[in-house]
Amino acid sequence: MLAASWLSPFLLEMPLSLGELLKMVGLGAVALTLGVEWLDWLARRLWLRRGPQGPLKEVLFFPSPITCVEHLYSPARALPCSCPLPHGMDTSFTRLLVHLLSACVSLDLCVFSFSHMELSRAVLLLHSRGVAVRVLTDRDYMSISGSQIGTLRRAGIYVRHELSKVVHMHHKFALVDGRKLITGSLNWTATAVQSNKENVIVTEELELVRPFQDEFYRLWEDSDPANHTHQTPIATATKGLVTHS
Repeated sequence: MLAASWLSPFLLEMPLSLGELLKMVGLGAVALTLGVEWLDWLARRLWLRRGPQGPLKEVLFFPSPITCVEHLYSPARALPCSCPLPHGMDTSFTRLLVHLLSACVSLDLCVFSFSHMELSRAVLLLHSRGVAVRVLTDRDYMSISGSQIGTLRRAGIYVRHELSKVVHMHHKFALVDGRKLITGSLNWTATAVQSNKENVIVTEELELVRPFQDEFYRLWEDSDPANHTHQTPIATATKGLVTHS
């Protein structure tokens, strides 16, 4: 059809024999076929250059070796770090930090135990960059020795905790910019990262991210002290302030 449309002005201006007409139609069809094949080849080449197909899917296993991670916090620094730790290694923990530090707009954390200094440093850095950070945690484990929850609150980060006295908030997941999910068995502690056999999945699959978004929003509202005036929580969820009843 396209070849015939392309040839129609010529057919009106010059008389052609049947053989000549068939020859021109054949050449037009060949040109059209080659054009389609070339476009298909170009599209496939561009698709391959995009890298892995589909949304992000990555699995990380722990324990992870202790390495220097300074370059992740200050990628533009002129001088290399002089610490004695191995440098430039790609480990499960460095990958976790890369995903965490990729947040540009928001970071929602739902973690049972949070005492890892480097993960706390990453969250504080995101907060200082203007990323909106919210943290949900367990009421008992937020005050154990080494917990970073108090540090986050003092920095002005919004924190809420499970209000029930009989239920633990045992989730371990993070939502980066509302589109990337980080979840697994890993508590945000040095023991879990360096000593335990743990797993973490990082994905941007919408079908997996959305239920975790819904769960975070539900728990955030359920953990609002204003919605539980009949209870006497250990601490309110005010920004950067812990008040005791």
